[in-house]
Amino acid sequence: MDRNNEIPLSSYGILKRASIETELDSIVEQVNNVGYAVLDPKFTKSQIDFIGREFDEVLIRYQYTYQKQLASSSAEKQTIRAMLTHNSDIFLKLALNDVLLNAVGKLIDGKFMLNQQNGLINPPADDYSQGKWHRDLPYQHFVSSSALAVNALYCVDDFTWENGATFVLPASHKFSALPSETYLKKNAIQLEAKAGSFIVLNCMTFHAGGVNKSQYSRRAVNHIFNIPFFKQQINLPQNLLSKNLTQKARELLGFTFSEPASVEAYLSNRS
Repeated sequence: MDRNNEIPLSSYGILKRASIETELDSIVEQVNNVGYAVLDPKFTKSQIDFIGREFDEVLIRYQYTYQKQLASSSAEKQTIRAMLTHNSDIFLKLALNDVLLNAVGKLIDGKFMLNQQNGLINPPADDYSQGKWHRDLPYQHFVSSSALAVNALYCVDDFTWENGATFVLPASHKFSALPSETYLKKNAIQLEAKAGSFIVLNCMTFHAGGVNKSQYSRRAVNHIFNIPFFKQQINLPQNLLSKNLTQKARELLGFTFSEPASVEAYLSNRS
């Protein structure tokens, strides 16, 4: 006999209760309340496989192009900066995915733009630069009543316990300091997710990559979207051609949010 009690759903003495109508509403509610959720954009297997192949091809070109710079940094060897600028349209399409942007639009009030899109590699049996507790707004210790930035980690591969799936600290976007080691041990959870899905976080949620105990690297593409107040990690408009982009895409990629070069340019944009 099943001895697990069902979670009660009825209530009394309640004056206010949130309601949801769609699966996306449920995801947004979870990110707002506990800081994380898994979003499935419903990619086909062929689309997921194609993104994986393109990831590996971009990695080869990137490491060849920047081999001198990467030689002095072990952490950077596990990262591909600004993936959508390396002659692979699929990563621009990934950043512009409608399902993802609809979620981000419900999490961030008002305008938002892409701050960064980086490829991440968690190698087997090796140190991992993302394997320490951090926020994706690093060095910040404040809380906000609504999200200022959202992290969307696309899973190129399945995220499993064995290959070091991401750990998250539930609701940690609601307190300023990283809790004690005792608290981390009691409350951190590991998020398993299928290839082709996004792990969506409030950027102030503390998280860390796990140890990869498998034989293969775990790959991901990290997106950070934020209110236009924050500068991009790398100036994307200066590294992308804009002529084939829609106005919506131009705005998302920061073309309309670059700081004016002069008073004249500022006033021209205001008119």
